Amino acid sequence: MPSSYSIFRPTLHKTLTMHSHRHFFKLPRSALPFHIRAFSASAAAIQTTSITYEDQKVVKPQWRAAIDFKWIRDNKDAVAANIKKRNSTADLELVLELYEKMSKLQKEVERLRGERNAVANKMKGKLEPSERQKLIEEGKNLKEGLVSLEEDLILLTDKLQLEAQCIPNMTHPDVPIGGEDCSALRKMVGSQREFNFPAKDHLQLGKELDLFDFDAAAEVSGSKFYYLKNEAVLLEMGLINWTLSEVMKRGFIPLTTPEIVRSSVVEKCGFQPRGENTQVYSIEDSDQCLIGTAEIPVGGIHMDSILSDLALPLKYVAYSHCFRTEAGAAGSATRGLYRVHQFSKVEMFILCRPEDSDSYHDELIRIEEDLFSSLGIHFKTLDMASDDLGAPAYRKFDIEAWMPGLGRYGEISSASNCTDYQSRRLGIRFRPSDSSANQKKVAPTQFVHTLNATACAVPRMIVCLLENFQQEDGSVVIPELLRPYMGGLHRINPKSK
Repeated sequence: MPSSYSIFRPTLHKTLTMHSHRHFFKLPRSALPFHIRAFSASAAAIQTTSITYEDQKVVKPQWRAAIDFKWIRDNKDAVAANIKKRNSTADLELVLELYEKMSKLQKEVERLRGERNAVANKMKGKLEPSERQKLIEEGKNLKEGLVSLEEDLILLTDKLQLEAQCIPNMTHPDVPIGGEDCSALRKMVGSQREFNFPAKDHLQLGKELDLFDFDAAAEVSGSKFYYLKNEAVLLEMGLINWTLSEVMKRGFIPLTTPEIVRSSVVEKCGFQPRGENTQVYSIEDSDQCLIGTAEIPVGGIHMDSILSDLALPLKYVAYSHCFRTEAGAAGSATRGLYRVHQFSKVEMFILCRPEDSDSYHDELIRIEEDLFSSLGIHFKTLDMASDDLGAPAYRKFDIEAWMPGLGRYGEISSASNCTDYQSRRLGIRFRPSDSSANQKKVAPTQFVHTLNATACAVPRMIVCLLENFQQEDGSVVIPELLRPYMGGLHRINPKSK
C-alpha cells in the first residue's frame, strides 16, 4: 500500500483573530468557563512561532507527520495525478524542490560536522602552539558556519513539512473520478414506500406527536439546536443501545469518549478547519476543540504508541455527542433534525495491519447495511467519487436512505478507509511478529491503517424512522427490533388535545 499524506496545515491560537460570521456562540462564564466559536483557517488564525526563510514567513509546525518524502519523489507522476483528481491545492513541485534543497543542505551539514570532528580529534594530540592556534581558528570557523547552516536546515525542514502536509491521501484505483454525481451505486436495499395518504415530513410529525421543540432551543442556544421530548427521547436511547449491542456482538470494544480534545489531535485526524466553512468549534484561549465525531478521540487513544501485532485488529464502537458548525449549509435539506449543531452518534473505528484494511472496510459497510436493512429502511450504498473524499480517505462508501418528507435520499452514514494517513500523524505503529524462531533481528515497526464508519447518527435515523413508518392515523410504528430497547413501545400515538 503506498504511503499517505495530509492535506491540512496545523492551526493553533496565539495569533487567533475573531472573524465576523454567524457561527459564534458565547456562553456566560457562570455557566461554562469558556466561550466557543468556529475556527478560521486563514493565515491570521495560525498560532505558532513565525520565522523567516528566504524573505518569507515560515510557520513552525507544533507537530510533525512521518511523511515519506522519498516515496513522493519516486512516485511523482502518481502523486501529481492524485492531487489533480482530488482537486487539491497542494504544490507538489514546491515540495520536491524543498526536499531536494533539504537533502543537499543535510549533506553539507554532515560534511561540516565531519570536518569539525576531525579538527577536534587533531587537537587531542601533542601540537606546536602555532599549529594548535591554527586548528582553534579552523574549528571556530567551522562551528560558526555549521550553526548558520543548521538554522537554515531547521527553517527549510519546517517549510517542507508544512507544504507536504497539504498533499492528500492516495486514492483507491476503483474510486470513480469526478464530483459527487459520478459516485457509483454499490447496492440498493428495499424500495420506496407507497403511501395511500399524504405523507408528512418529520417536522410536522414531530409537532403533532409532541416530539421536538426547536423554538425553545433557538431561544436557549441558537438556531439548529433542539429539544427531544416524550417518545423521541426513548427513540434516541433505544437507537443508541440497540446499535451498541449489535456492534458489540461483532467483537467491537465499547467506549464513551472525551468530547473536548486538543486541536492538534483534530488536525492529525484530518479535520482541519477550512475558512468560513469550518465545521469545528474551538474553545477560546485554549488549544482545545469540541469533537465533530468520536473518530477523533478514538483515533487519539493510541497516539504515539507501538501496538502489539497480536493485538490487531483493534475494533472500537464509541458513543459520543458531536458538535458541528454546519457552516455554509443552506436549503431544504438543512431543516429540522437533518442538519444540526449538536447530536448523538455511535461510531465504529478499526486499527489494523496494512494488508487487512480493504477487507475491514468491506466489513464495516456490511455492518452498516445489516443494521439499516434490519430496521426496514430503504437505502442505497455509494462508492463516493474522488471530489467527495476528505483528505484522509483512501476510499469512502456512503449510505443514503430514502426520506419521504425530504423527497430524496439523504446520507445517514459513511465508512472510510484512511490507510496510514492518520497513523502517520498520530504516531500509531505496530511491530510485526516474527514467525521464524531463528531470526535475531527485531522487525521494524510499521504504521497501522485506520478505518471509521457511522453505526448510527441519531437525528437522521429519527428522520428516517418517523417519515418511513408513519401511519394514516398520524401515529408512527416502531421497528420491532427497537421495541425491547424502548420499554416495549410499539407505536408513537398523537397526543390527545
